[in-house]
Amino acid sequence: MFDPTAFENMKVVIDGAIYDEDLSGGITIIDRNDLLNSAKLSRKYVVTFTSQADNRVACTFMMEAGLENLAAELLPSAQSEILAGCQLFVKFTFMHPNEHYYFQTIERCLKDIWGLERTISQSAFFNPFDEDNTIKNEAIISFNRLVYEDQMDDILEMVNYMIISLERLRAII
Repeated sequence: MFDPTAFENMKVVIDGAIYDEDLSGGITIIDRNDLLNSAKLSRKYVVTFTSQADNRVACTFMMEAGLENLAAELLPSAQSEILAGCQLFVKFTFMHPNEHYYFQTIERCLKDIWGLERTISQSAFFNPFDEDNTIKNEAIISFNRLVYEDQMDDILEMVNYMIISLERLRAII
């Protein structure tokens, strides 16, 4: 039997927590991908869900680990334990009017929930031939650092933050 990597351990824990929420009826998982890039020896786990009550806002949890993260874990002689972690991102996707007020309100909302030390970026997508003023917004929360296996409790707490964010974003749009 092999010793699973930090990526595998964190993936199993977050996957279980999100699926527990789905089974309890609070959310609905709408997509899941577990990707291995054999050319770059990188891993990516992605799961997307919505509130079961209202699917206007989707939340996507993304976890990535590259070759340097795997090597840091498997080659302790390299003394690069600081790289033995994963990058985490949380993305919210939703439609709203193309008005500055919404972007500012969404930014404040997510900063209130996730904290000021996180980077929040919003990207707007629109159809130039569409007559209405509606855009698709992708708000991505970046943690700007690696997350390690010993922070498993924090990763589990993120599920609650994601669900709270879904509810508050629904109220804004």
